[in-house]
Amino acid sequence: MTQASPTPTKPGSHNARPFRLIGELINHSFARAARAWRDKDIAGYQKLAKLQADLGADFITLNIDGTQTMRVTPQEMFDLLPDLIPAIQEVTRVPIAFDNPAVEFHRRCLAIYDRSKSGRPILNSVAASRHNLDEMLSLVKEHDTMAIAMASEKFVQGGGAQCLSADDVYGATQELVHLLREKSNRTNDQIIIDPGLAPVGADTYGLVNMGLDAMRMIRANPDLHDVHISVGLTNFSFGMPKEMREQVESAYLTIATEAGLDFVLGNPEKKLHTLDQDDKHVLGIKKALEAGRPQDGETQEEAGFRQAATIIEMFSHHD
Repeated sequence: MTQASPTPTKPGSHNARPFRLIGELINHSFARAARAWRDKDIAGYQKLAKLQADLGADFITLNIDGTQTMRVTPQEMFDLLPDLIPAIQEVTRVPIAFDNPAVEFHRRCLAIYDRSKSGRPILNSVAASRHNLDEMLSLVKEHDTMAIAMASEKFVQGGGAQCLSADDVYGATQELVHLLREKSNRTNDQIIIDPGLAPVGADTYGLVNMGLDAMRMIRANPDLHDVHISVGLTNFSFGMPKEMREQVESAYLTIATEAGLDFVLGNPEKKLHTLDQDDKHVLGIKKALEAGRPQDGETQEEAGFRQAATIIEMFSHHD
C-alpha cells in the first residue's frame, strides 16, 4: 500500500489537516469501548470504527487491553479477536493500528487481519522495554506493517529506561530506526516515532519541551528524513476543564507540527486543527512551556511547577 500524504482527502475529514490521524476510541479507557467489551458487543465496536472512519481517521486503533478499573486477561482478548477484527473490516476499509505491548497479541491480530481489504496496518508499539523485542521486529517484517516506536524509552542494559532529556529521545530514535531498518526491513516512511507526551499541567520533568526539542533534532538529521513523528494527544490536556481541552490540544498541535509532528493518536470527534499563531491558547501554551525551562541555578522540578502555575492561570482566565 503506497502511503498517502499527511493531509487526508477522504470525505468527512477535516479540511487541511497537516497530520494523519489515528483514531483512539477503540480503547477501554473510553466508556463506549469499555461498555462494548463488557457486553461483548461486536456491533458496538463496529459503530466506533465506522464513526471514526466517517470523521476522517486515517487509521483506527484497536486496543482491548485492561485498564486500572477493568481487568481483561490475554486469553479473553485472544478469544474476541477472530470475531472482532473481521467485523471492523466489514464496516470500514481504514487500516487498523494494533496497540498492545505483547508480541502474542500482535501475532494473532496480524494472522487474522485481511490487508487486501484495508491495506498496511500499524504495529503499536516497538520499545526498548518490550519482552521478545526481536520477535516483534520479526512480525513487522513478516507482515509488512508500519511500526510505532516508543522513543520515550532509552536502551539500557537489561531493557529500557525513561528518557529524561531531548538527547535521550534523539538517541533512542536513532537506535529504534536502525533496528527497524536492519531487522524489520522498514524504510523511514514506514516508521513512526513517538517521543511521548505528558499532561502539560503536571509536567514537572519538562517532558513536553523534551519531546518538542527531540522532534526538532530528528527533523534536522538527513538520515531520519521521512520518518514520521506521533504523540498520544489526549494526554496533553489531561486534568484541564473539559471545555478547554479541544482548543488546548489544537494549540499543542500548532506548536508540534512546526517542530515536525505529522501523525497524531487522538479523538476524531474533536475538531483537531492548527490555530493562528496569535490565538490565545497557542500564546498561553507557549508561555507555559517557556516558563517550564529552567533558569540559571534552577532545577527542572522548580521550572516544572512554574509551568503548572502558568497553566492554572490559563484556567482562571478561561471564558
